[in-house]
Amino acid sequence: MKTYIALLRGINVSGKNKIKMANLRLLLEENGFKNVQTYIQSGNIVFNTSEENKSKLENTIAEIIEENYDFEVPVVVKTGEEIQFILTNNPYKNQEDLNSNKIYFVLLKEEPLEENKEILNAISFTNETLEITPNCVYLRCDLGAGKAKCTNNLIEKKLKVSATTRNYKTMLKLQEMALI
Repeated sequence: MKTYIALLRGINVSGKNKIKMANLRLLLEENGFKNVQTYIQSGNIVFNTSEENKSKLENTIAEIIEENYDFEVPVVVKTGEEIQFILTNNPYKNQEDLNSNKIYFVLLKEEPLEENKEILNAISFTNETLEITPNCVYLRCDLGAGKAKCTNNLIEKKLKVSATTRNYKTMLKLQEMALI
């Protein structure tokens, strides 16, 4: 069995796409996932499975949610090792910035095309910088995510890939949960 982290996009935000994590844990367990744990209400799930195809896992989780909640949710699945790699290779190392929620991790479902990376890199954002890698866009927002112009939606639109964003604290907790 391998440990995976499923990251759901756009649930329990402003009263939309509401999913109780306790209910989702049960649904996933009923569908063969093992040791299912969730972290906060924003759609972070750590689980074990013998399935090794991440795309298949993403589709299965999305289908379970659509069948039971009647709405679509983009799902990004990463391994604990991938989360650890993303954290280790974070170009924004200033601990004060990390602790004050200025650094965000936009986790990509797949690697964007080079020409799409160039399009996003060509845009300049005041008080914001970014670094694009094959599986993550590292985003530094001096004024915090609430005032950011470089949003998850914009990144998805320019890179033409599905993505979901997490802060540093959440990434650390998911890494810890996946490695237990």
